Amino acid sequence: MPKILLAEDDETMVSLLKTLLKMEGYQVTSMDADDDIVQTVLETKPDVLLMDVHLLHLNGIDELTRLRAAPGGQLVRVLMTSGLDFKDQCLARGANGFIQKPFMPDDLMNALRSVS
Repeated sequence: MPKILLAEDDETMVSLLKTLLKMEGYQVTSMDADDDIVQTVLETKPDVLLMDVHLLHLNGIDELTRLRAAPGGQLVRVLMTSGLDFKDQCLARGANGFIQKPFMPDDLMNALRSVS
């Protein structure tokens, strides 16, 4: 069962993503707002990190840069999300994919398959 780690600060979105991804056969874990994203990723070793660009106290693009610079951080598949078009910036910083909100469930599944 593929493991997905969610870095998303919108609780409604977390709930919806967990429900959808579990129905599709994924094992889903979400982080708390005060969790260290890089440390959590390196400890839990998810198959995919699904991370929003705009987090409560953090910038997801900056966190992506930190992850890619960490030993072993370049091995993690990362799918970034945002309500705005940050695709070019995310891919330039090392994301494996980007999906713009709002997205349909099928689009998310296709994006996850493309980065896995």
